[in-house]
Amino acid sequence: DAVLREEGGEWTIQGDPTEAAFLVAEAKVEGLPAARRARFERVGEIPFTSERRLMTTLQLDAERENAIAVVTKGAPDVLLARCTEERVGRARRPLTPQRRAEIARAVDDLGAAALRTLAIAYRPLDSGSAAGEDLERDLVLLGVIGMIDPPRPEARSAVARAKRAGVRPILITGDHPRTASAIAVELGVVERGARTVVGAELDAMDDDRLREVVRDAPVFARVAPEHKLRIVRALRANGEITAMTGDGVNDAPALKAADIGVAMGMAGTDVARGAADMVLMDDDFASIVAAVEEGRSIFANIQRFLRYLLSSNTGEVLVMFLGVVLAGTIGLVAGEGANVVTPLLATQILWINLLTDSGPALALGVEPADPAVMERPPRDPRTPVISRRAWLDIVLVGLVMAVGTLAVMDWALPGGLLAGGEAPGNALRRARTLGFTTLVFFQLFHTLNARHEDRSAFHALFANRWLWLAIATSAGLQVAVVHVPPLQRAFGTAALGGRDWLVCIAVASAVVWASELRKLVARVRTGPRR
Repeated sequence: DAVLREEGGEWTIQGDPTEAAFLVAEAKVEGLPAARRARFERVGEIPFTSERRLMTTLQLDAERENAIAVVTKGAPDVLLARCTEERVGRARRPLTPQRRAEIARAVDDLGAAALRTLAIAYRPLDSGSAAGEDLERDLVLLGVIGMIDPPRPEARSAVARAKRAGVRPILITGDHPRTASAIAVELGVVERGARTVVGAELDAMDDDRLREVVRDAPVFARVAPEHKLRIVRALRANGEITAMTGDGVNDAPALKAADIGVAMGMAGTDVARGAADMVLMDDDFASIVAAVEEGRSIFANIQRFLRYLLSSNTGEVLVMFLGVVLAGTIGLVAGEGANVVTPLLATQILWINLLTDSGPALALGVEPADPAVMERPPRDPRTPVISRRAWLDIVLVGLVMAVGTLAVMDWALPGGLLAGGEAPGNALRRARTLGFTTLVFFQLFHTLNARHEDRSAFHALFANRWLWLAIATSAGLQVAVVHVPPLQRAFGTAALGGRDWLVCIAVASAVVWASELRKLVARVRTGPRR
């Protein structure tokens, strides 16, 4: 049913690639296409079905006074069982058991060479043949076609990347078992000699036995659509997250039953595309692997974003809470008529959120993909977005920010635990400015930590140029708030000297060293994560 056309000096095909391959082979024999069209005219068809694995057409044969010829193509093992004779040259001879065995071995040899095989047979109908009888019987075998359906060059490397990422590829096909096995070996899905499960075996299995088989079986051959559906259900019953690819109408139930149905956008039917969750526009397995990598990278960026925001806001909450609770200890003394003094003003807290929760946080969301993201096993979908280890890190970072910020304020205030405060006149304004600035730089430094949950902050330090641009912009705006008079009045800040800036930056850098120590301890205890 395919069509072969020449357009602008280039040959194009429309329709099923397997059928198009027959037309291409025919076109390579000079005069053969014209001779076929002159002799035969199709007058009927029995379409292919996955249950029969055959397709038959009825042809008017001009050389036999327009008598009807039945022409059938299909799976060799199925078609051979319907043949009683074979064509040798212009003669027909009976198919003996010995000859059937020879043909079966030849089909196996073609399959072992990774060739897809189809058998061709015919039957001339005489005038006494009934129109309603089974036409696909007493056929004369013409031969077996072997065609190569080579994997794309990038397919083997894509399979290898998927396996390293903990994704188990399973080959499910209607092809001959030897063909399926050879292609699976060529793609790297299995090692040579691995088991191939055929559809007849699946028919004999109950659901419990099938669940055991799908735990390890990598190749299924000669399967029908109902087998695909059973395989998907068995995988899901085992707790596997299952993605199913397909292109035909009969694949729709399996695509719908899978966690992720993947339809072919080029060769797929409308029914398959409608039943799928994802459509491949290039029909390339490598695109599925690329989608897995992209999904993992997006999820990792969401985790970075959340870790950063939660830890930064935890630090702000602890600064305000501990600053009020420990106000007398660190020298925060309420003025006349006031019952409590806060370590930071409301406008300063809002500025910190505006400054650090916008640019730097958004820049973490576009962190380049970690090259090792496909070297890790899949994440258990039952685990939370923020792991227990991440929550511990969030609390640790918040405490470091709070202690560091309040320590700098204590150092700037008279009457605290640390000596060095100024006279009371301007002490509170200066101390708030120091604490305010230190907390801003704490959060800017922490963006480097938040890039990796377990790797050093110095790994691929300059890979994200947007992050460094956001850090530089935020630092520049903080300098402006501290030194530009109109902004000083708006935010209650005082100008800082060079030593003050060094103290703020040095103390704020402690969040990096604390996180580096935590990550080092975690790597020593649990081993490096790939």
